[in-house]
Amino acid sequence: MVRDGYFYGAGLLVAAALLFWLTSWPLALVPVLLAAFFLWFFRNPSRTIPTGPGLIVSPGDGLVTETVRLETPDGPRQRISIFLSVFDVHVNRSPIAGTIIDVRYQKGLYLNAMNPSSADKNEQNIVTVRSDGPGGYEVTFKQIAGLLARRIVFEPRLGDKLGRGELVGLIKFGSRVDVLLPVEAELLVKKGVRVKGGSSVLAAMPAGGARS
Repeated sequence: MVRDGYFYGAGLLVAAALLFWLTSWPLALVPVLLAAFFLWFFRNPSRTIPTGPGLIVSPGDGLVTETVRLETPDGPRQRISIFLSVFDVHVNRSPIAGTIIDVRYQKGLYLNAMNPSSADKNEQNIVTVRSDGPGGYEVTFKQIAGLLARRIVFEPRLGDKLGRGELVGLIKFGSRVDVLLPVEAELLVKKGVRVKGGSSVLAAMPAGGARS
C-alpha cells in the first residue's frame, strides 16, 4: 500500500473513534467503512516485471480504450490510452528502463477520462523516459486526471534513472494514462483488453531500436 492510504485511513479511524466515544456506534460505522475503502483503494500489489530487451510495459492498471497513430511536434507516434476506473489499482509504474529526460505538469480541466478530449485538456503530468545504451528510444507517458481525480503524484525527478515497472507515483481516483511510443514499436495489445501496471507488455521495440 502507498502511504496515502495510511493517511486517509488513519484520519477516518480517528474520526470513527471520536464519534463512537461522543455519540453511538452506528454513526462511527460510516468513517470505518470509508477507512476500509481508502486502505483498499491505495493498495500496491506486487507485480512480476517482464524481462527481455525492448519491452514496454503498462504504466497502470485498467482498460485499453484506444490505440492510434498520430502526429506530434516530435514526429509520428503511436498512442495507447488506458482508462482507470475507481476500482482499479491507481499506482503508476515506468513503462521502460531508462533516464527521465522531461517532466511537465499541465493544469487543466477534469473531464471524464473516457472522453478523448481529456488527453489534451485535463490536468496531467507528462513524463518522457529515454532508454539507455545504443539505439536508445523515447517513451512518453501521461498521468491524466479524470472526473473525480484532483491530485496527481509523481515522485522521481528530471535526470533520475528508472527501472522497467518501477513505482513512480499515482493518480487519485478515476483517471487515465496515455503512452506515446515510437512508430517502430510492435503493439501487443488492442482496444478492450485489460492490462496491469508493470506486468502487462503493451509493445516491443525491434532489435535495431528506433529511427533517429
